[in-house]
Amino acid sequence: MKNFALIGAAGYIAPRHLKAIKDTSNMLIAALDKNDSVGIIDSYFPQADFFVEFERFDRHIEKLKRQQNIQLDYVSICTPNYLHDSHIRMALRRGADAICEKPLVLNPWNVDALEAIEKETGNKINTILQLRLHPSIIALKNKIEREKKEEKYDVDLTYITSRGNWYDISWKGDESKSGGIATNIGVHFFDMLSLIFGNIQENKVHLREKHKASGYLEFEKARVRWFLSIDETTLPKQIREKGQRTYRSITVNGEEIEFSSGFTDLHTTSYQEILKGNGFGLREARQSIEIVHDIRNSKLINTGEKHYLL
Repeated sequence: MKNFALIGAAGYIAPRHLKAIKDTSNMLIAALDKNDSVGIIDSYFPQADFFVEFERFDRHIEKLKRQQNIQLDYVSICTPNYLHDSHIRMALRRGADAICEKPLVLNPWNVDALEAIEKETGNKINTILQLRLHPSIIALKNKIEREKKEEKYDVDLTYITSRGNWYDISWKGDESKSGGIATNIGVHFFDMLSLIFGNIQENKVHLREKHKASGYLEFEKARVRWFLSIDETTLPKQIREKGQRTYRSITVNGEEIEFSSGFTDLHTTSYQEILKGNGFGLREARQSIEIVHDIRNSKLINTGEKHYLL
């Protein structure tokens, strides 16, 4: 049984991490969040100590080690994107491995700095890239490898997930904290494309607004037109008529890839692989971080292949 701490216990994604820790028969010994709406902990680890101040949380971890010889094995990080880098560093300096939500960090140079800390401490940084474990994505990757086509695949990626007015008020609506829409809701899709289609060769941005963005990516094996949005008015008419607020679509050479289900237990699967030493680390995360950084900073252009919703 491994000892876990969790930072960001009141966040949207925290219950998936709590469940994964429980499902893998491990123990949560401490949790931290500046917000105290964390009753969800009762469903998993009611005996875990909870803190709203980082300093008291950090001191508690130290006391457990010094006074009770209880060593922290993992720190699960579910905090706002701009804090990931700092909390990963804290985990490694405490002698624990880190399990961090995506995006691992906001900028490529943060990856370089974390590589140095990994080497210094000997501890491991893992990130949650659950799409890499989705059966449909694995099947698509295997199919592409078997076909060995010389010509590039044509891919359209569309992800619209409606958000209310709260989004702009929260840290997610602040680009300096979230990295903007392409980073916040798109990074794991860009990672998935990197996994399947290889190294990035071209990155063009046609639209970059607060609530939607679109562009063109060219990989070794694919030409990708992508569109991301949190604006419900961009939903296809047939989706709105059904009362649905989310639309997710990936087509490869005109063929729809079905992966709308199968997400439920992918965090638990991720934890299982991490505990076996097979987690996704800095190397796997780097290209998607470079992609979203370039999307965030590229000059907008009006030429080239565009997504059909433009």
